[in-house]
Amino acid sequence: MTDVVDADTGATRSDSAPPRAEIALKTVTAAPATPERTRRVLEQALVFSGAALAAVYLRGDDGRTLCLAESAGVPRTLYGLREGYPVDGLSPAAEAHRTGRPLWLGPAELAGFPDARRMPVRDIHLAALPVPGGGGCLLAMGERPAGFGPDDRTALALVAEALARTAGPAAGTGAAESETPHGNAFSLAMDSGRVEVGDDLLDLFGLEREAFDGRVETLLGLTVPEDLPSLMSVVEADHMSIGERELEFRVLRPDGPPRWLRLRGRLLPGGEGRPVRLAGTVADASALRPEVTDVARVQKLAAALATAGTVRDVGQAVVAALRKPLRADRIALAELENDRLVVTVLDPPAPESWPELWQSEWRTEWPDAPVRAMPTLAAALRDGRARIWPAGSADLEPALAEVGPGGLAVLPLPGVGRMAGACLIGWDTPHDFGPDERALLTASAGLAGQALTRAHAFDAEHELVAMLQRQLLPRRLPKLPGGVAVARYLPATAGLEVGGDWYDVIPLPDHHVALVIGDVQGHSAGAATLMGQMRTALRAYAAEGHPPDVVVAHANRLLMELETDLFATCCYVDVDMEAGTAWCVRAGHPPPVLRHPDGATDIAEADGGPPLGVLDRAEFPMTPLRLLPGTVIALTTDGLVESAELDMDTGLDRLAHELSVSDPAHLGLVADALLGNAHRGDDVALLLMRYDGMAVRPLREGWTVWRVPEAARHARRFTKRSLRSWGVPAEAMDTALLAVSELVTNALVHTDGRVRLDLTLIHRRLRIAVTDTSPRTPVKPTHLGWESTGGRGILLVEAMSDAWGTVPVSGGKQVWCELQLTY
Repeated sequence: MTDVVDADTGATRSDSAPPRAEIALKTVTAAPATPERTRRVLEQALVFSGAALAAVYLRGDDGRTLCLAESAGVPRTLYGLREGYPVDGLSPAAEAHRTGRPLWLGPAELAGFPDARRMPVRDIHLAALPVPGGGGCLLAMGERPAGFGPDDRTALALVAEALARTAGPAAGTGAAESETPHGNAFSLAMDSGRVEVGDDLLDLFGLEREAFDGRVETLLGLTVPEDLPSLMSVVEADHMSIGERELEFRVLRPDGPPRWLRLRGRLLPGGEGRPVRLAGTVADASALRPEVTDVARVQKLAAALATAGTVRDVGQAVVAALRKPLRADRIALAELENDRLVVTVLDPPAPESWPELWQSEWRTEWPDAPVRAMPTLAAALRDGRARIWPAGSADLEPALAEVGPGGLAVLPLPGVGRMAGACLIGWDTPHDFGPDERALLTASAGLAGQALTRAHAFDAEHELVAMLQRQLLPRRLPKLPGGVAVARYLPATAGLEVGGDWYDVIPLPDHHVALVIGDVQGHSAGAATLMGQMRTALRAYAAEGHPPDVVVAHANRLLMELETDLFATCCYVDVDMEAGTAWCVRAGHPPPVLRHPDGATDIAEADGGPPLGVLDRAEFPMTPLRLLPGTVIALTTDGLVESAELDMDTGLDRLAHELSVSDPAHLGLVADALLGNAHRGDDVALLLMRYDGMAVRPLREGWTVWRVPEAARHARRFTKRSLRSWGVPAEAMDTALLAVSELVTNALVHTDGRVRLDLTLIHRRLRIAVTDTSPRTPVKPTHLGWESTGGRGILLVEAMSDAWGTVPVSGGKQVWCELQLTY
């Protein structure tokens, strides 16, 4: 039973969802078969189960793939659903289809599926129900803390049964779609360009059946040339992904104006022996598209300006809305900055299209002279009213007269409390300005001025957030022992909000290096700020000496405690530059790609945990990697390997191929080349490291210090024996033995628990490190009296060594010093 709030009284009443769902579904399935009927059935799943998204997958022609037939609700990309799933693959859709049993999965269960990384929303519950008859699978998803209840499950089962009666092969990729089209339908083979069409569609193009040769080029040749590029973007497979397409275009007719047609189609995957096809309908849209009026132009301009983010976007929207409809020869849009007009958009952009005076006196073709040098513009801006000069006006200064010898319109662009700029529209031949056109210019100027003001505010905010993000990323990467690292970051070109992509290279003790790359969900100042917090946290946990899985687990716990609605993905690789080995930990992030010295590449089979901030008690398994000298490790965010047209597996394969044909000797050029093909619909971070191997490996020895009265003597004896085995002469050992004695004694006197002594020698530089279980850092005394008996050890170590310090390690600290041995 579900509680329903009465819309009139506000009272809560009890109702039963399954009976109402059954009645609604019977009504829908009783309707005549139409392409919309499957969608209407899926909409009942949204109504009666509370799901946010419902989709039906049907078996493809090859029998090996479940292909998306229809979906309803929020866009499927929000929940990471694919266009198709292999029938024998590891996915909820495939498992429900194979077993014939429904699956009810929460966040914990979903984490066990590979595609969980494609689901960027928390608290997802998924229902996968087989469609009776073995034809496919119903998926329903939503953010439901309690999951799908009994009534919800019953309603979804009814929807699955209705789909078995409704979503036959014609709704998906079955045989019905291979039949000869009729009416206004068509089916286009993308590999050959052959198209099958119905008789009604040929009538729309003005063709007889006998005169049509079955080639799509014949139909394209009848379209208006201006509409051909958008139509070609639909019928060219190289620029498309499986899914729906809709657009309007015009076809030429021998008598009368062009006719508007509307194409609706779906690109369908091909099976064995069958090509990818575009199937759909073409209908007459002339009744829906009357001649464009001035009111329609203003509405179109308002819609374009509503989505314009930058000042240049505003200018381009004004040009697109006014130049062709007004048959103008040129348009210039200028911002008013203090007392100067700075032109941001010139159309056409060629300098020779504009007055020679603009180029000679106004410093190239970009006029930025003071307003007082242009009396006509100054007067128009002062009055705030649009002014029009017909052909032959004698009161225009030469620089403006040449902009529009056949007519000139100057439109002040009013902002908030001031003038934001001006728009100049010029004609070469005499132009007649009617009353409607004057009203159009005035209305357009007001819209453009308001949009310019918003764009300035948006630009300022975006620059502030972008500066924040730049400050949070590393300014430069450290030099690595036995390796080279380069990184690149590109912001998205679609949208202006900054994202949360980050990278880092963290030098660690004992010639270890941590490579980190991550991505915080979303594009906002909050995402950029959280990115900085996560980068700092990972660096701090790594510096404490924790193993990789503990570092990532600590970062996950921190993000959970921050109680933010955002989550983050991360890939952390700890590389031992001496041994040529590495440990990889993934948290919902794409795996590393390795390029081996022989040019072969592979995608690391690294087990992964869930994204950071999703599950409180998540596990992050470690995967070992083996590196030979010359191996390149590539870490990237999903913006480089995934987009609306590209699934992640294909993107990773393409990255691996591009990496294999690159020259790793020039790592910076490799990074630039890999980013050259980025889709840029999302931020992209890329981190590359070439492992060369250390030319000289350090000599190492370690010893656990015994807590006995003669512990310092034993430590000195161990040190002396180790240095002698390394070929250090006796006369060079005295300083080292004294430093060992002081550090070991200090640890034994002031701490409890285990104490360890480690010696490292490389290039005659000796590092002495004593590790204990106390987190307290030794304090150097500021003053020692004659009676003082403590505090002298640290002063001696500082005086004898070339460098000394202390670092935290897991469960304690390490005090170290370095000596340059001379012999």
